Amino acid sequence: MPTLAERLGFAADDRLAIVHADDIGMCHAANEGAFEALANGPASCGSIMVPCPWFSEAAAVAQANPEYDLGVHLTLNCEWEHYRWGPVASRSEVPTLLDADGMLPRTSLEVAKNAKPEEVHVELRAQVQRALDAGIDVTHIDSHMGTVFFPQFIPVYRALSKEFRLPVFAACPSPEAARAAGLEGALPLLRQLIEAMDADGVPVMDHFDADSLGFEPEQGEAHNAKRIAGLQAGVNYLICHPAKSGEELATVTPDSHLQRDFERRYYGGAPGAKALEGAGVRTLGMRPLRDLLRGE
Repeated sequence: MPTLAERLGFAADDRLAIVHADDIGMCHAANEGAFEALANGPASCGSIMVPCPWFSEAAAVAQANPEYDLGVHLTLNCEWEHYRWGPVASRSEVPTLLDADGMLPRTSLEVAKNAKPEEVHVELRAQVQRALDAGIDVTHIDSHMGTVFFPQFIPVYRALSKEFRLPVFAACPSPEAARAAGLEGALPLLRQLIEAMDADGVPVMDHFDADSLGFEPEQGEAHNAKRIAGLQAGVNYLICHPAKSGEELATVTPDSHLQRDFERRYYGGAPGAKALEGAGVRTLGMRPLRDLLRGE
């Protein structure tokens, strides 16, 4: 069987990276940083958090720039202390997705413990549909904080992929990469996801690196150079969280605003581009995977 790289028109031993900007729409600073990174590269695609307050701005930018490769960052959590959002669906339709404040829960475990899968389906379908209704050419779906990857929610993820004919984030890291990203305990869940998507004919990426934001601000260059050096032959999914530093971002994300701003400059400018080129890594977005899935 040809590899995913070969199905996409590359050689089997090419090192390819989907450089993915997460958390678009979360706040204005996230929009500024992500769209700067997408405009300048090497960031190649990203995904939008539909329930968030700055979704409408993200949708307007997407409409004005149809060349941007944008998916839906399926969101079941609202993790910040003072900055909150609720579901897209009516609260009466998804009561098990609400915390005591009537917002989406802060942690993935709260969702896994309390949310009914049928309500998760209602909410996530509403998010994808709202993005489409807003004029966004949705290229893929993925999961904020990995919450959709709990076993009871994987059928929802699978159903959305089938209904909207969209590729999903699906890749299984090596044990070493999972350990580095703090995802070692999620390996069995990720393997279940891979098996489900593969059975549906959905393109499955070969590797992923989720070790975004896990560095001290002054170590950003070394940390991300190491990430790029570790990319392997085949299709890699490299996550980043570009955002523009300032009072808003520092207030919303006090522990990671400097790292997010570094990733804006690195994956939206010469440092990241040079590092990828120097490592012989070619970039692509998710739209080619959607075309492959749809036979286009």
